Amino acid sequence: MKVDASNPLWRFRGITSTAMFFFAYLYLPIVVLIALSFNENRLATIWTGFTMDWYVTALSNDDMLRAAQNSIVIAVSATVLATIAATLAAMGMSRGRFKGESGVSAMLVLPLLVPEIVTAIATLLFFVALGIKLGLLTVIIAHTVFCIPFAYLPIRARLEGMDPALVEAANDLYANEWKAFRRVTLPLLWPGILSGAMLSFIISLDDFVISYFVGGAGATTLPIYIFGMIRIGITPEVNAVSAMMLIVSILFVSISFLIDRIRY
Repeated sequence: MKVDASNPLWRFRGITSTAMFFFAYLYLPIVVLIALSFNENRLATIWTGFTMDWYVTALSNDDMLRAAQNSIVIAVSATVLATIAATLAAMGMSRGRFKGESGVSAMLVLPLLVPEIVTAIATLLFFVALGIKLGLLTVIIAHTVFCIPFAYLPIRARLEGMDPALVEAANDLYANEWKAFRRVTLPLLWPGILSGAMLSFIISLDDFVISYFVGGAGATTLPIYIFGMIRIGITPEVNAVSAMMLIVSILFVSISFLIDRIRY
């Protein structure tokens, strides 16, 4: 195959079909899952007709609703705590260079690089060593630590794009540090904070591995509940629950992306 070096990659012969195959492989199973969630037949893979009954069944399932409530409580708590910690960390890192800055930056994003199973096992051992009883609290703590990098990166990126002269001008006008933050920094920073918070929320809501390891009795989250359902066979009810989680995830990620694009 002759390759013209002056052409960009997308002009290479076969790159279009390769990209189409990649996206089909990635997203076609999701489309099939959503379609089968409307299947009238209890056997999920045999289509017999269209129905919304499985969504009604899923939303009427008390155990599933209890698991969803746990997931929301955990996600909201972890999001608030992680966003506060990430905002403080981003503000501290933006004050100027200091000794060990690169090491601190690496530590802040380390949970993104470490395999989640390693984080889950390490967190479990940490709680066991301290004698902390596993439950909703341990899941919230673990999710908070895991979500901090997801909240930190959009906030840090927003801070780097801010003009430091704005805060200096506020100080010249006799505004103290808190008033300068509240009147100048925060209004410009809120899209990054909100974007990071929404990412943290959806990461916590969808998490399975960490929740599975550090959650005790009464701390069953929605992903764990879905895992328990598929162990006895995949039904349209499982597909319906998964489709609803997918829609929520897409909605939050899309809103986060749009908010992050807001200009000053």
